[in-house]
Amino acid sequence: MLDYKTVGLTHEDLKEFYKWMLLGRRIDERMWLLNRAGKLPFVISCQGQEATQIGTYFALKDEDVLAPYYRDLALVTARGITAEESMLAAFAKQGDTSSGGKQMPSHFSKKDLAILTQGSCVTTQVLHAVGASLSLKMDGKKAVALATLGEGSTSQGDFHEAMNFAGVHKLPYICIIENNKYAISVPSHLQYATDDLSSRAAGYGAFGEQVDGNDPIAVYEAVKRARERAVNGEGPTLIEALCSRLTPHSSDDDDNYRPSDEMKLEKENDCMIRFKEYLVENEVANDDWFNQIEDEIKQEINTATKNAEKAPYPLPEEALTHVYDQGGEKDA
Repeated sequence: MLDYKTVGLTHEDLKEFYKWMLLGRRIDERMWLLNRAGKLPFVISCQGQEATQIGTYFALKDEDVLAPYYRDLALVTARGITAEESMLAAFAKQGDTSSGGKQMPSHFSKKDLAILTQGSCVTTQVLHAVGASLSLKMDGKKAVALATLGEGSTSQGDFHEAMNFAGVHKLPYICIIENNKYAISVPSHLQYATDDLSSRAAGYGAFGEQVDGNDPIAVYEAVKRARERAVNGEGPTLIEALCSRLTPHSSDDDDNYRPSDEMKLEKENDCMIRFKEYLVENEVANDDWFNQIEDEIKQEINTATKNAEKAPYPLPEEALTHVYDQGGEKDA
C-alpha cells in the first residue's frame, strides 16, 4: 500500500477514509440481509470496491460533478447521500432523492450534491459526464466531471464516444474503470484483449493510468493528479482501478461460475481487511477506535432502516413527480 506521508495525508485523513469505507460496506451488508428476508426486491453491491470509491471521493471537490454507476454506494454516501436516503431508495419510499420511490435501487442521484441521475442502460453515464465537463469548460469553472463504470461497460460504444470527445476537446473529465474482473458472468479475458485498459487512453489523446483499486491511498493520489491536470487545461484522464467483487453480480445472480480458489483469494485481498491492517501497522488507530466506529455506524444504519421501513410509499398522484422537470415558465 502506498505510503500516506508521500501524498500529504494525515492520521485523521486515514481515519476518515476508513470510516466512510466501513459505512458503505455496512449499509450494503444490511441491504443484503433485508433482501434475503424478503423486504427489499433487489441489491447490487459495492463490496470490495470501497477503497477505490473513497480514495476517489477525497481527491475531489464539492463543485465537481459526479456521474456514478450502480456499484458506487460508498462514493455517493461519502458525497452526502445519507444511509437513510439510500434505504428509502432501496425500499422505494417517498423520500428517495433520485425519484421519490420510482427508480430502481442503486440509481443514485441528488441535484444539490451535483450527482447526476443515471439511466438503467449501462455506460450512458459517461456521456452525461462528458457533457457536464464541456459545460464546466465553457463556463470557465475550475471543476471536473467524473464518471465511473465497470470494465464490462468499456465494451459499449458510449465509452469510446465519450473518451474520444473528451480527448478532442481537452475537457476536464475523469473516467474511472472499477475493474472487478467480471461483467456479470463474463470474465475479463472474454471482454478485452489487453492487460491494461488504461492504455487505451493514448488513442483518445488522454492520460491513462492503472492503479491498485484495493489501496485507497493510491487511488486518491491518482485522482488528485488527474484533477489537477484537468483544471489546468491538460485534458481528460482514464484511470483503471483493479479491485474486487466480493458478492454475486446482484441479489438475483448465482455466481457459481467463479472458481472457489479465486473467491478465496479475493476475500483475502478485501480492501477493508487490508486497510485496517495498514492503519494498525502505522499506529493510526487501535481496537477501541475501531469498535467505537462500528458501534456508531451500526446505530446509524439501524435508525435509517427503521425510518425507511416506516416511511410512506409514493402517492398515485405523484406518478410523474421527479420524472419530468417541475420548473419552467408557464404558458402565457
